[in-house]
Amino acid sequence: EAGRELNRPIMVQFSEGGSAFFAGKSLPNEKGVLQASILGAVVGAHYVRNVAPAYGIPCFVHSDHCAKKLLPWFDGMLEADEGFFAAHGEPLFSSHMLDLSEEPDEENIEICAKYFKRMVPLKLILEMGGWKGAEPPIMIQFSEGGSAFFAGKSLPNEKGVLQASILGAVVGAHYVRNVAPAYGIPCFVHSDHCAKKLLPWFDGMLEADQGFFAAHGEPLFSSHMLDLSEEPDEENIEICAKYFKRMVPLKLILEMEIGITGGVEDGVDNSGVSKEKLYSTPEDVYKVHEGLAPIGEMFTIAAAFGNVHGVYKAGNVKLQPELLGNFQKFAAGKIGTEKPLFFVFHGGSGSGKEDIATALSNGVVKMNVDTDTQWAYWEGLLNFYKAKEGYLQGQIGNPDGPEKPNKSYYDPRKWVRESEVSMVKRVKESCADLSNVNQ
Repeated sequence: EAGRELNRPIMVQFSEGGSAFFAGKSLPNEKGVLQASILGAVVGAHYVRNVAPAYGIPCFVHSDHCAKKLLPWFDGMLEADEGFFAAHGEPLFSSHMLDLSEEPDEENIEICAKYFKRMVPLKLILEMGGWKGAEPPIMIQFSEGGSAFFAGKSLPNEKGVLQASILGAVVGAHYVRNVAPAYGIPCFVHSDHCAKKLLPWFDGMLEADQGFFAAHGEPLFSSHMLDLSEEPDEENIEICAKYFKRMVPLKLILEMEIGITGGVEDGVDNSGVSKEKLYSTPEDVYKVHEGLAPIGEMFTIAAAFGNVHGVYKAGNVKLQPELLGNFQKFAAGKIGTEKPLFFVFHGGSGSGKEDIATALSNGVVKMNVDTDTQWAYWEGLLNFYKAKEGYLQGQIGNPDGPEKPNKSYYDPRKWVRESEVSMVKRVKESCADLSNVNQ
């Protein structure tokens, strides 16, 4: 009824337990046979097929969450699909789900592949659940200043050489590559905001990518950003194209910026730029596509739509994420493909949920939230200090007694962890905003 009222397609799902209930709970349903579950699902699918046309809407029939122990149920439904297909040229069900999340990834994939081979000739869709490698991914970004900090602020980092920034980024990328597998999620490693004066840093990272690729068949980093938005557009695109030609054979993604992101970030001060420079035009954006698309497909565009680094009082920043939709339409008219561009949302901190949703719908695939995560990190420490202030005034003496030691409170591992926990909470919020959950 809901589908009819909304004039939208609907899906009817059968679980194994729900199928047995539909057939009748008093029927025998032996382990390893599951005859009542098979009967209920098959009869249910026929019921939907016969009733749905009266509602005047498309209706899909799906079986959900079949674990390994329930495979006899899956086999029974597939046999019904094969029989129906032989008679009618289409399967009884529209799709089936195998949920083998309790099994090792290799076995999960192997069993799914085995059944999928039977399903493809029947034009059935397979939903695969529970692959541990399919957890939502995360991205670790290194700025030039952050890279130097990671190596050590006391190391020499000469202008035009930037040896500490190169070292910090490369060592950081290796660290992420070695630690990430323990967390069981895909992790991308990205370098961000490389201005023209920082190109030696970019060159150093690219050399590390080339060396890693020669040894392992993939680059050390996942992607790099060139931020030449302060340069004339022609020079910006020309330099990007030059580097992109080196990156494509290494399977690296290039992120570039056209138009200026306002505010201050990692030592770059754009707080005084005129407001019109904070908004790209469709023509500006399409020029990027013209310059880079002939070289390769793996590039993203940080187009300006009023973005500002940092958090500012409401009303001082006017985001217009709907402009991204205009950029897509302009490019689509030239290329003939709907939404052909991949965008990056810079200065995402402090943005409203509606603006984020609009940006996503118009092709944003990455959003930066540096300022909000910095505050979350600090807030974790601030809250810890407020809660434990009496234990942080000296090495000895606290509310529990004048001779009580405070080492367990001022140990950096304690308060740094409090900062991390606070930042994790904020990152999870951003993941939810960007639909990067339960994927």
